[in-house]
Amino acid sequence: MTIESIKSKSAGLALAGALALASILLAQIPWIDRSGLSALTLAIILGMLVGNLFLGAGESRYTAGITFGKQALLRFGIVLYGLRLTFQDIAHVGVAGLVIDTIMLSCTFLLAWWAGTRWFHLDRTTAMLIGAGSAICGAAAVMATDPVVRARADQVAVAVSTVVVFGTSAIFLYPYLYHLNLAHHLVTMNAGSYGVFAGSTIHEVAQVVAAGRAVSDSAANTAVITKMVRVMMLAPFLLMLSAYLERSRQSKAAGAAVATVATGAARRPTLTIPWFALWFVAVAALHSAVHLPAAGVRAAVNVDTVILAMAMAALGLTTHVSAIGKAGFKPIALGALLFTWLIIGGTLVNIVIDRVLA
Repeated sequence: MTIESIKSKSAGLALAGALALASILLAQIPWIDRSGLSALTLAIILGMLVGNLFLGAGESRYTAGITFGKQALLRFGIVLYGLRLTFQDIAHVGVAGLVIDTIMLSCTFLLAWWAGTRWFHLDRTTAMLIGAGSAICGAAAVMATDPVVRARADQVAVAVSTVVVFGTSAIFLYPYLYHLNLAHHLVTMNAGSYGVFAGSTIHEVAQVVAAGRAVSDSAANTAVITKMVRVMMLAPFLLMLSAYLERSRQSKAAGAAVATVATGAARRPTLTIPWFALWFVAVAALHSAVHLPAAGVRAAVNVDTVILAMAMAALGLTTHVSAIGKAGFKPIALGALLFTWLIIGGTLVNIVIDRVLA
């Protein structure tokens, strides 16, 4: 990277960094922390406010840094995210937790894809982004899926907004449903099984923590472990999705390829591999196999939070309210359908798997 390149990015990165730090500080305010709004969610909100209200015609000098933030910084942030996980987490939730996470991830994403395009007539990219956010880990999953599906900024923002709305609702609804169930004995569920249910169905890690703590510390611990196993599935999900989309692109280009073969100039298309997903797994594997200094891991995780918050702020800075408004009610309707599935379908899946593997 040349000096000129660094200078061209400095203004945009400085702005994204300032918004990221502000979001992290806001997330530490007690009532905001209890609400389950994460620094990442706050970063995109602040970015959208600044981008829509203040940048205007002066946006051009920030463009290079903002683009770098929501692309390169995002990938690096996802890689470092692996330090939050260990393969030993899988052992803590057992086979049942792993199976439940796998079923919920797969069914939620496929439902989003199918219902989003067939019922709500959304474009495939938006449906997939909403599905990834609902199925795995909210805004972070949407951002990680973005490079694979090659989404526009407004599509990413719509997906993030949708999963934030329903993920935040889960913070208050899940504890209420738990206590309602205790009073009426609708299904068999204790604090531990509630933790698995919450971790396998709520959107973001911060929201899982808030919903778990509202019941008990043990419920929160189980919920977080279950959630982190679900987050660990992000890498294989991205690899499979990338492979599928590449085959789809090749299929659509088949006619042109045949014509090119006739001229003798054909080239075999290659699979676009999201390498950051593989590095994500490698970092998690290193964290699992090697005893890293706790202080060093905490510092790296804090740095990663800043990096991801910068990426989210950069996304917000390039997202205009008018573009989100054009999406209309359909993304919210899809989010509501997925949220209903996560609660009702998630309850049934948890009950069935617990009984089968008991």
